[in-house]
Amino acid sequence: MATVNRWLRPEVYPLFAAVGVAIGICGFQLVRNVLINPEVRVSKENRAAGVLENFAEGEKYKEHALRKYVRNRAPEIMPSINRFFADPK
Repeated sequence: MATVNRWLRPEVYPLFAAVGVAIGICGFQLVRNVLINPEVRVSKENRAAGVLENFAEGEKYKEHALRKYVRNRAPEIMPSINRFFADPK
């Protein structure tokens, strides 16, 4: 019980949240690479194929929906705050 009281304090909740988000991002990227990356081959038959020159599949993997969404947007996290402090009145 002393160990539980030591680690489950309100002060460590942000640490647990940050570690949980990092693990989630790593897990998402791992699953994404294993399932749809054209350079990762899990099955023995696909590994035996060697190096494939399939540029269309690589382009499809690279140009995912998030990249298409942010392509023509300004690289800002909070645009309204940036405009408030940067634009002259």
